[in-house]
Amino acid sequence: MRAIAQRCAVDRFRACDKMGTRRRFRGNTVFTTTTTTLSARTIGRSLFTAASLTALAWAPHASAQQQASTNADTVVGADIVVTALKRSTSIQETPISISAVTGETMANSGVQDIADLAASAPGLSFVDGGPSQRRVVIRGIQGSGEPMIGTYYDETPVTGMIGAGNDAGGSTPELKLFDVERVEVLRGPQGTLYGAGSMGGTLRIIYNKPDLTGLGSAVDASLSNTRYGGWNYDASAMLNVPLATDKVGVRMVGFYKRQDGYIDNTALGIEDINVLKSYGGRLMLRMQPSDRWTFDVTTFLNRTRTDTPLWTKEAGKFNSDAYTRQPIVDDTELYSIASTYEFDFATFVASGSYMHRELSSASDVSRFMQAQRSEGRCAALVGGGSPCSDSQLTDYYDLVDWQSYSVLYPQQEMDAWTGELRLSSNSTGFLDWTIGGFWSDRNIAVWNPQVNTDPVSGEILRPLQVVTGRHIDDSLTQLAGYGEVTLHPFEGAQLTGGARYFHYDKDIVGYTDVPSILVGARITPPTEVNSTENGWVFRFNGSYEFTPDVMLYAEASQGYRPGGANQVLGLDAALTGYNSDSLWNYEVGLKTSWFNRAMLFNIDTYWIDWSDMQVTQRTPNGAFSYLGNAGKATVKGVEAEVNAMLFDGLSLQGNVTYTDATLSEDQNTGATATSGLKGDRIPYVPKWMGGASAQYDWSLTDSLGGMARVDVNYVGGSWSDFRRNYTFAREVEDYTLVNARLGVEGPGQAWGAYLYVTNLLDATAITRASSSAIAQGRTLVSSATPRTIGVNVRQKF
Repeated sequence: MRAIAQRCAVDRFRACDKMGTRRRFRGNTVFTTTTTTLSARTIGRSLFTAASLTALAWAPHASAQQQASTNADTVVGADIVVTALKRSTSIQETPISISAVTGETMANSGVQDIADLAASAPGLSFVDGGPSQRRVVIRGIQGSGEPMIGTYYDETPVTGMIGAGNDAGGSTPELKLFDVERVEVLRGPQGTLYGAGSMGGTLRIIYNKPDLTGLGSAVDASLSNTRYGGWNYDASAMLNVPLATDKVGVRMVGFYKRQDGYIDNTALGIEDINVLKSYGGRLMLRMQPSDRWTFDVTTFLNRTRTDTPLWTKEAGKFNSDAYTRQPIVDDTELYSIASTYEFDFATFVASGSYMHRELSSASDVSRFMQAQRSEGRCAALVGGGSPCSDSQLTDYYDLVDWQSYSVLYPQQEMDAWTGELRLSSNSTGFLDWTIGGFWSDRNIAVWNPQVNTDPVSGEILRPLQVVTGRHIDDSLTQLAGYGEVTLHPFEGAQLTGGARYFHYDKDIVGYTDVPSILVGARITPPTEVNSTENGWVFRFNGSYEFTPDVMLYAEASQGYRPGGANQVLGLDAALTGYNSDSLWNYEVGLKTSWFNRAMLFNIDTYWIDWSDMQVTQRTPNGAFSYLGNAGKATVKGVEAEVNAMLFDGLSLQGNVTYTDATLSEDQNTGATATSGLKGDRIPYVPKWMGGASAQYDWSLTDSLGGMARVDVNYVGGSWSDFRRNYTFAREVEDYTLVNARLGVEGPGQAWGAYLYVTNLLDATAITRASSSAIAQGRTLVSSATPRTIGVNVRQKF
């Protein structure tokens, strides 16, 4: 019986009945595995915990050892089920590089936003410029332009704003991570099933769905204090109500967060300038007319108000010397529907979404404007190279003085629609398949003015005093059809082939209606640039289970992202358009289980060839950036993860990533050369990253349990640009972050009270550094929040 149980627990996509008969997952429904447990309680509990750890997370820990034993008896041999392949599969039997983090683990490790997930999975990192300014990176595939990592909230892909530099990947929408079922991290291109946004991988956030059988609720509240700042508070609540038992239910979530600032503006004399407020909610309605048909309607609302978290390295730790306030206002609304119908032979999913987002930000340009106040600049801009006359110089100085305290103040508004139809087989034999179609339409309007500010308060003057202004309307439409077929030629083996046909059409219209000689902005009529492309991307995968505990897989997969056109002040016509870039990823991986699944060890190695890279370049005056295609890169790496239960109550997890991401040829567009040369490392990609955590649960009384947890995240050093001797290149040093949590929990985790510390060592962990002509040689950095000590309470009803 034990041999049968082990064999069934690892057999592809299957579970077993009590006699060991294999049963298959059907659609999104998992037939619960029940097997005969071993007589030794310790081994039983180890089996339970190891199976849960397959997802790089722990199942909800018991408040007492007796409760842990009971749980082990009921779910031993179970695996976390993921839907990364558009069908339900056991994560340890899914032959791709994938990690998952459960909602319980996220709560225990203090995850509040997507950037906090970095330590949870190998290969995952972020170029973190603070709220509303984050770029998701997987396997070192990062750069400006359209997103290179697909970010999904349930079935809905989301994208950021383009700004003036066409950088939609640099402002990923962030929704509250509360009441989350799990997060899936898919490493490597997912071009066939997930399309253009998943060139380097996919990040999927899956929320808990309404429970149609019973009333439920939960609250989570925290109070904390940050060094160099003040008091913070955060509260979230969930209410689940069945409106018609087994037929209709609703799940409501609300949250409010206020984080005190810790950055002081020394130029304006303002302390704690970067106070953050975030609030919103989520409403999910689920209807289940029959056992086969489920219909979900979801609404997300997210509001963020803050000032930029950038500080000036030369001004001292957590000091900003900006001459202006730099507010950020981010409002996101997301509406989605998903209908799932389970036929006997296949599961059909139809989904659609609409997202509306408004993003406003400000960047101080005062020093750049003040640097224009010289006779030399007057001669260059007004006198045609000859010295200015006295009257010319007076008028020129008056012009500079009028805008010497000012900000770039982009106002962006997005409307994005998506739709997808998908049919996945429910077969139990030789062949599995998935086919589908995808459509999206995104429209972004950008008004990018330079406006004056009050020199004393730093506030933007109202009504706006517009110095210059640029209007951009961006439209991107994508159509795709895809399919994957998996063959099971013999026991333990499977072969997969997939393809996706894509077509995109991108239109950009831009014009300048307010000129400025200081930044080279001339009045221009509306000009339109169109970029259209179609083609195929492919995926090939093979795997073999040597034993129930050892699986080897290999994959070759392709990814791409759309090209486009620039609308930047003073840009040469030859540099307006840029093409799509693409890559091929080749990898081999091994998934293993040890000691009756008390320890899991997975490892993979990969080689990526990246062609026609979209890279950031600069206008001749160094003030503005734009995109162009330049050169190739090779990314090589190794990712490993281990999960183990050493003894009753103690669980360990660790992961490590080595990435060698370098240019394989010099960068030259033919119109202008960029800073990158063969052998230069890709910016913001450290060679080494790693994460580790340890959690210990023990019994305090018959009904109370204790827990202690430590999380560690290491990120190696990198550079902000390709060449280290480039004028505006800045080093980003390595750092280590340590978080800790100690708590008491009630029976069945119905309630818990915890003391926690984030950034225990109070590391000045710089996550992003940049400079430009606008910054006048200063280094602007963002960093992790200083040491924060707090209390957290949770209650489930």
